[in-house]
Amino acid sequence: MVGRERWRAVAGLAVVVALASGASQWWRSHLAGSIGAQLVAQVRPGDIQMLSSTTCVYCTVARRWLTDQQVPFTECFVERDAGCAARYQALGARGTPTLVVRGHLQLGFSPQQVLDGLQRGG
Repeated sequence: MVGRERWRAVAGLAVVVALASGASQWWRSHLAGSIGAQLVAQVRPGDIQMLSSTTCVYCTVARRWLTDQQVPFTECFVERDAGCAARYQALGARGTPTLVVRGHLQLGFSPQQVLDGLQRGG
């Protein structure tokens, strides 16, 4: 009988964890969509430029998110484009993705950080 009670407790805990995980994923998706809509409403052509590397996983994540949210941005690759590499060096960038949002440098990608940059720089 003790084994059955323990199994029920474990099963109940698993259900609670699954529900919490699902709710967390839904909330993150909801927030991402909300931030994406705010970005689309505020961005103008040329506001967001991303300097990327062809091997950068974080660049891929940023590119996919911006594309999925239909946020206009331009992108160049430091390995493929000498002008991009020169700009990367001139900015003193320390990694990729490096975003330039309305003239302000941002290392790494965060939708909220990009939104803040648009609001601050515009």
